[in-house]
Order: sequence, then structure tokens, then C-alpha cells
Amino acid sequence: MNLTDYASLIHPAIAVAFVFPIIGIVAHFAWQTRQRRLQSTGEGKSKIPPIVGKEHVKLGKWLTGSVVGVCLLGMAYPTFSKAIEEQAFTQKPGEMIFLTLMFAATIASLVFLYQAQSKLWRAIFALLSSLGVLVIGFQDLILRREGFGWIFRRDYEWQYSHFYYGIVVTILMIFSLAIVQEIYQDRSNRWRYVHIIANCLALLLFIGQGMTGTRDLLEVPLSWQKTHLYKCDFPNKTCP
Repeated sequence: MNLTDYASLIHPAIAVAFVFPIIGIVAHFAWQTRQRRLQSTGEGKSKIPPIVGKEHVKLGKWLTGSVVGVCLLGMAYPTFSKAIEEQAFTQKPGEMIFLTLMFAATIASLVFLYQAQSKLWRAIFALLSSLGVLVIGFQDLILRREGFGWIFRRDYEWQYSHFYYGIVVTILMIFSLAIVQEIYQDRSNRWRYVHIIANCLALLLFIGQGMTGTRDLLEVPLSWQKTHLYKCDFPNKTCP
């Protein structure tokens, strides 16, 4: 393995070592918080400590930041490695400046989302963060780049795509962060139910991420293997 191969492992390594453990902890606290609320309503008292709710919110915010970060990292590697390989910084400087600014703007929007208090600004920064992720992910369509996109989306099997699962779950995490205050201010619990439904879907997508990510790691060759493997006939599963 060379430096390029090691760099390609940064995204999955952070996801496995950092993001997925947080998912498990957040899911545990979410279940505890739900059980405590139901017990307090029915029996009037619960043995589950009240701190679980605060811990759920705090770690949920950590989860949003880590998911967005690992998503951007996963798209940054193919974007900039391909740009260096194709000398895009010198041949297409306008595109590279645009993409670099999009990464910076997306990160900045997420930081401002954490700080925003009013509903309007939270909606604006959540929208900007989500748009940034989408623009980076579909950069070849927006820039009208010819040939294959730098980011492999698996468009021909979008329903089993690691990319599409990741984009959807990232936007769901941004949405969940944006509505935290509404959950506690809405006495009708509508926002709470929206939060539960959105995050149950996100949990299923995280499981799909684990499966599709493992599959993709098996399919991605090492740098010195690409010249030979790309000559293979993949539909017929034969190689020269």
C-alpha cells in the first residue's frame, strides 16, 4: 500500500472507530429517554435517571457533526485525489476554487447552525448545509463535467448505493439538529414524533451504510492493481 491507499482508508476508519460507536450510544439514550417518559406518564415515577435526556441531546449533536464530517471527508478524498491526478488545479482552476469554497461553506453553515437560536436562522443554515452536501456530491452534473464523475455514486444501483444512503442520512442528521428546540417547545409532541420517525429511518440507513461500505471496500482495488483490474469484463466476471 502507498500513501494514496492509506488516504482512502481514513473515511471508513473514522466511521468505524468514531461514528458508529456514537450511533449505538445515542440510540441507547434515545430508548432510555423514551422509556422514562412513558413510565413517568403511566406510573408517575421512573427509575431511569433524568440525565439520560440531556445526554441524548448532547451526544446527538456530536453525532450530527461527526456524520457530516465523515460524509465530507468521504467526498473530499475522491474529489481532490482525482483533481491532483488529472492536474485540475492548473487546467480547471475555476472548478477547483468553486469546490474548495463549497467544502468551506458547508462546514461554516454547520458551525453556524450549532450557534443559531431563532427558527429562521436554523432553517437557513440547515438548508445551506444540506445544499452544500448535495452540490459536492453531484458536482459532475452541476459543473457539466464530461465522462464519469469523480465521486462514485453507483447510479445504476441507487437503491443499494453507499453514496445515496450517506447523503440521505447526513441530511436527516442536519434536520434533526435544526429541530431540537422545536421538540422541547411543542407541547403537542408533533415535532417529537417527526424526530422519532426521521431517526428511525436514519438508523436503518446507518445499518445499510455498514453493509454497503463493507461491500465497496471489497470492490475498490489498491492503486497498483487498477491498471490490470480495469481491463476486466465486469458483467461477465472475466479478466485478461
